[in-house]
Amino acid sequence: MEALAAELGSRAAVFEADTTDTGALERAVAGTVARFGGIDVGIANAGIQMSGAVATASERSIERTLEVNLLGVWRTDRALLPQITLRGGYLLNVASLAAASHAPLMAAYAASKAGVEAFTNSLRIETSVTRARVGCAYFGFIDTDIVRGSFAQPSSAQMRKLLPPFLREPAPLSVAIDAIEKGIEKRSARLWAPRYVGPALALRGVLQPLTEWQMVRFGRKDLAEAVRLADPASGAGRGG
Repeated sequence: MEALAAELGSRAAVFEADTTDTGALERAVAGTVARFGGIDVGIANAGIQMSGAVATASERSIERTLEVNLLGVWRTDRALLPQITLRGGYLLNVASLAAASHAPLMAAYAASKAGVEAFTNSLRIETSVTRARVGCAYFGFIDTDIVRGSFAQPSSAQMRKLLPPFLREPAPLSVAIDAIEKGIEKRSARLWAPRYVGPALALRGVLQPLTEWQMVRFGRKDLAEAVRLADPASGAGRGG
């Protein structure tokens, strides 16, 4: 980040912060305001992912996922909101298609992203009495480190057999970047990428029961093997 900031010159500055540390976030906001005079746009994007069955994943991995993905968004928003509200700016919280489609071995991640969506919906209404606007981003599989790392796990590779072909390969990172850029320009309440995410969100009441039925009815063997591989005791790789 420091190398990129140096390349961009006076237009950029870097402030390192841990989203589980409220003080660090507040210092990053204060440093940004001191450097640029204010903040007009904020994006709460930090997140982690773990694959693991609820029964066998470590307590620490599940709690850490919720801590970073959900409470990290809350802390980031709290640090940014005074500036965003003052300047009539735009705040974007990054959720996921997992907020609406809850897959096995992703319970903590799905719960955290569903929480981000609910949190953002409430916050959007609260800020409607100001000039500020709040949005929620929903992404499917995007070609990022977090997705590549997840796909590399044996349990995830087993689960991918149950996915439709168009979901098995992540979309280019540029697809998500373009969606975020357009969302900021339009101060969108909701944005998503790739395109299939929009219909999936609209059909969530049908999609979730259908997905569960399909996995249980036709993918039971693959599902059982994925759950076995996710168990740290299997020795197959990280189980969370």
